Amino acid sequence: MRKITKSLLSIISSALVLTMALICTACGENVDSSPERDKKKLINEITSCYGTCEDDKNSTLECRLRELDEMDPVEGAKWRSIIALWKQSNGGLKLNYDVLPDGLPDTDELCMVVLGFQLNPDGSMRDELAGRLNVAKASAEKYPNAFVLCTGGPTAYDNKDATEADVMARWLIENGISEKRVIAENKSLTTAQNAMYSLNILDEKYPQVTRLAVISSDYHIASGNLLFGAESTLRAEAAGLEKYEIISNAAYKAPSGSLSTMFQASALNELSGGR
Repeated sequence: MRKITKSLLSIISSALVLTMALICTACGENVDSSPERDKKKLINEITSCYGTCEDDKNSTLECRLRELDEMDPVEGAKWRSIIALWKQSNGGLKLNYDVLPDGLPDTDELCMVVLGFQLNPDGSMRDELAGRLNVAKASAEKYPNAFVLCTGGPTAYDNKDATEADVMARWLIENGISEKRVIAENKSLTTAQNAMYSLNILDEKYPQVTRLAVISSDYHIASGNLLFGAESTLRAEAAGLEKYEIISNAAYKAPSGSLSTMFQASALNELSGGR
């Protein structure tokens, strides 16, 4: 979801750059090796270092990962898995435009996750959200036995009762998608919360779902893939035992937009802090 203006995003990004540079100076020098550092701070250093350098081979990152391995081997393995997913999401992820690709399971083990976008002040959809929904509709028609989960909370400044997910779900149902297939997660205000709250619903009410396909704007797919995959890993008893597998995506070609690795680092810290 896009919840803040470009100017505010620029300010936040600048602050993150400075913070990460201080945490991960030159991405090769040891920082804050005091024994008082707790696990959460160590994980923040790991995400900040990779978010700044985008290099899973730098010595500071490996040092921090080894430290986490020693502190908590299970958690260490999970974050090594998340770093590998991060690299794959930003560098080796194939985007499928307009509709999900062929060959996915057409059963109720598959759930399409449609990421929301900030509503107009009156609660109506912006063009970009409509574009994402057209991709979701085409994908839902292609795989008629899969669930469709719409995720996004209240983002209409002048209509506090409107939520992205409810507007999206209503549009899909009005345009021919069976109400029995449509799920609405209508509380989240960030992409990290999209992942956390959506998997809460699937865990509690849809145990048959094990595979996910992310639907969003093209520039947002990598972050969605990363955060839903990371949230699944963090919930697992151990890396490699995740219940949810992110198997595909479908992208709306947005006229503009971008999300940096600094945004992704902050979102991963939000996930790790939410448990």
